[in-house]
Amino acid sequence: MGVRVERVYGAPDGGVRVLVDRLWPRGLRKEDAQLDRWAKEVAPSAELRRWFHGPEGEYAEFARRYRAELEAPGAQRELDGLCASAGSGELVLLTAVKEPGRSHAQVLLEAVRERLQQG
Repeated sequence: MGVRVERVYGAPDGGVRVLVDRLWPRGLRKEDAQLDRWAKEVAPSAELRRWFHGPEGEYAEFARRYRAELEAPGAQRELDGLCASAGSGELVLLTAVKEPGRSHAQVLLEAVRERLQQG
């Protein structure tokens, strides 16, 4: 049982592949994506995404605000589904961002791991 983050543009390397971006990745055809699921509900809101990419966006504050968004009922249901997928094998959270380690995907990875540890 493991969870990792990868860019959606890379070659598949096993596991349950879940896109965690709200918008479809630019330049990627749906038939080429090789996804198991698209979990839009766990992506940051458009407002939060715009703030983060704006002049005042700062990663620690983004992560705090995004964690708050993950408390919404729809996001909680998606988190439950992600944890169920991770419990049955490898879970791969896919994103189109250039720096996955400083993105919502990293925050989501941490949230999934925490939830799995809590049982």
